Amino acid sequence: MNPHLSPAQVRFALRSLQLHPTRGMGQNFLIDEVVLAQIVAAAELASDDLVVEVGPGLGVLTWELLRQAGFTIAVELDKRLVDRLQNEFRACQNFQLLQGDILNLSPEAILTQAGKLEDTKKGKPYKVVANLPYAITSPVLRHFLENAPQPQFIVVLVQWEVAKRITAKPGDLSVLAHAIQMYAEPEIVARVPAASFVPQPAVDSAILRLRVRSAPAGVGVDNSALFRVIKAGFLQARKKLGNALPIGLAAMGVQITREDALEALATAGVAPEKRAETVTLVEWTAIYKTLQATEKLHK
Repeated sequence: MNPHLSPAQVRFALRSLQLHPTRGMGQNFLIDEVVLAQIVAAAELASDDLVVEVGPGLGVLTWELLRQAGFTIAVELDKRLVDRLQNEFRACQNFQLLQGDILNLSPEAILTQAGKLEDTKKGKPYKVVANLPYAITSPVLRHFLENAPQPQFIVVLVQWEVAKRITAKPGDLSVLAHAIQMYAEPEIVARVPAASFVPQPAVDSAILRLRVRSAPAGVGVDNSALFRVIKAGFLQARKKLGNALPIGLAAMGVQITREDALEALATAGVAPEKRAETVTLVEWTAIYKTLQATEKLHK
């Protein structure tokens, strides 16, 4: 039985650390054994797996990772929690704890500090498994997806509505959905009730799994430039694309006429009457390639 799952122990640990969880920090501690088992199962852990955990907190997920994976690297910002984790897992030889802001530590830096970078260069993948602070969900996911070396896949606890946005289909797509789906295939593994945490968050959560693509969906293009075109289309999301695209690009310093935009859409095979939330990644890539080929993006 995981010793870190008890609500009473969680509250005692928080009192002893004089730690008062806040919504701003996203410090909600998991106390649900079933949910924990679902996270571990979704991660498909093997005895030789290398795992990066973001925000281990009191160590409830860490305890499971150390039992089932080959080596776990945990990154924690709060110094009080770092001290506790170091004491709790001091006897574990398959554990490396790093203190710092995950958004200031590149995947390469994390693996280097743990002495595991050469393993990944030799073809050994790593996985990210975490109960993410809600406030930094999107930045953390993009941090691992957009920087090398990428993980094999990511399993995280996130807000239910955020998970729904990330896994959206055409008709409900958003900038966030494209930012993630460009690099990974997302799926919701399970819905997690708010009662599964101490303190309880205001909303339900979800176990989200991202299977990282071997190549980005916009393969063969500059993905950062492609993403700028997507963002431009969403700046006026309720407008038809024929009107929204030139307005959005202008806001980003790229001046094209409505006629240029309509011509590019026609060449790309995308109806100008469509709205941004209905446009697929394949279609955005075609629009970008057309604009790039006609040098409209350089105006």
